[in-house]
Amino acid sequence: MGLLEIAIIALVVAVIAGALGFSGVAAGAAAVARIVFGLFLIIAVILFVMLLLGVNLAF
Repeated sequence: MGLLEIAIIALVVAVIAGALGFSGVAAGAAAVARIVFGLFLIIAVILFVMLLLGVNLAF
């Protein structure tokens, strides 16, 4: 199972738990979802800056 799949599962669990009230597992799932969101946001910003600087991102 890849990191993206785990992130999507954590997001779904956090949304469902949030709808039912944050407690126990819901708080943990929300924390994981926030961390994963932050990581993806940082990676997106870095890639955008690299693109603006003209770095070739093709592997």
